[in-house]
Amino acid sequence: MRIVLVDDERLQLLRLTDAVKKALPGDHTFLSYVNPVLAWEENENTPVDLAFLDVEMPVYNGLMLAKKFKSVNPLVNIIFITAYNEYALDAYKIHASGYVTKPVNVEKIKTELQSLRYPIEQTAKKLQVRCFGNFEVFAGGIPLKFARKKSKELFAYLVYREGAAVNVNELNAVLWEEDKKSYFRNLIADVQSTLKSVNAEDVFIKRRNECFIDTSKIDCDAYEYKKNDPDAVRAYQGEFMAQYDWATF
Repeated sequence: MRIVLVDDERLQLLRLTDAVKKALPGDHTFLSYVNPVLAWEENENTPVDLAFLDVEMPVYNGLMLAKKFKSVNPLVNIIFITAYNEYALDAYKIHASGYVTKPVNVEKIKTELQSLRYPIEQTAKKLQVRCFGNFEVFAGGIPLKFARKKSKELFAYLVYREGAAVNVNELNAVLWEEDKKSYFRNLIADVQSTLKSVNAEDVFIKRRNECFIDTSKIDCDAYEYKKNDPDAVRAYQGEFMAQYDWATF
């Protein structure tokens, strides 16, 4: 899980980071920043799973930074850290997962982690699929690298079809608009290999002359949008799988 911690006071950041690491043991990536601008610049293309943000900071305060992280991953859990209670209503409005007053300690962090908006067990196990803007797939916050562009497009189309079985003829028409069925073995092998590299091979299902995905094993912004999730609705800015001509939303 990718965890970002931001506080413009270095000592407070050290205390926060130490408390979170003790409250949340395991194989996680912890990224600590005193500069909120740098925190955004280094993570704007990589979804964050959990963010601990000081509310009062220069340039990007915690509320602004939270909105930016949510634009990349609507399912990010946001926990605000502050010395004041006056921001609780604003935190509620952007659907934060928690709110901790300073001084921070392990017990306060543990309490908030027990009632996250998006449970850690769920978000940590699933692939994160971003359809708004350009199509991207992430595992543990890291973008998946497909060996072929068409392999990625094939997977994108299966996400687009929302779990429906798609036959080879349809895929051929969408990907090339001409007969290149002989290439499909390579594309399918690439998709399977890419997913297997992050222990997500069960997302993709291949049967004779057709394939589909198990939608229950991915977190997808477009799927959440259709459920009227407010964070996903706000994340949609008019672009959907922008690199593919066949994609409409």
